[in-house]
Amino acid sequence: MLPSFYQTHLQKQLSPTQLILLTILVNLLQSEKQVKLERLARVFPYPITMESRRRKLQRFLDLPQLTLTLIWFPLISYWLTTYCSVGQTLLIAIDRSQWGCINLFTIALIWQKRAIPLYWCLLPKLGNSNFSEQTLALQQILPLFEEYKVIVLGDREFCSVDLGNWLKKRGVSFCLRLKKNQCLETENLLWQRLDALGIVPGTSLYFQGVRVRKTKPVVGFDVACKWKRNYQGLKVKDAWFILTDLGSLSEAIAAYSQRMGIKKSPYS
Repeated sequence: MLPSFYQTHLQKQLSPTQLILLTILVNLLQSEKQVKLERLARVFPYPITMESRRRKLQRFLDLPQLTLTLIWFPLISYWLTTYCSVGQTLLIAIDRSQWGCINLFTIALIWQKRAIPLYWCLLPKLGNSNFSEQTLALQQILPLFEEYKVIVLGDREFCSVDLGNWLKKRGVSFCLRLKKNQCLETENLLWQRLDALGIVPGTSLYFQGVRVRKTKPVVGFDVACKWKRNYQGLKVKDAWFILTDLGSLSEAIAAYSQRMGIKKSPYS
């Protein structure tokens, strides 16, 4: 059974028949753990032929009101106002997953070691997302969080200094993991690659207000560097180099570690 606030909202967007169909479909997805239309049509409990069930599901899924803006964002807004205090710090993870020819971009709210999906879209290509695709997606969800302090977390795919600058201009904090071949200005006109800073297991550094990226450098970022100490045979392969504006090593590492909260992390 869908939560009551889901039902209240969905009743405004769907007819009673459509709402029943959606409820059945959600239950089937949870039990079958399949999103293939043919599989769902085969087990859908309607006394009609399988081909008719398939067409019925197709027509339902093509309804114009089944959009993130109309269906999902109002539910997220209700959830935020119910469970989050105004001004509360909230962590948002951006990510991308690829299965064969399916390339999915996602944005999720990290909440009690769970990822609550906020936005998702299929990229019309294979491989990494770019700056334009990332900012376009973030523009969809940031208005929902105007009353909260947001920290955006991204792995090395989202290490663009341009993305950090874009977030900074909008008053959104961030922890974006940099690739180790990125450069920063440690002294006046002295540029070093991150993997040449001498970070070894058990050590850390924090650079505040430095210029980052030797080609078209940008000033005013912090870079947190930490390599977890090897412990009881557990070896951490790489150091973390994190572009941030949080102001301290401990805050940056603590925030970025939450990105790994939904799976085992050697830094947690």
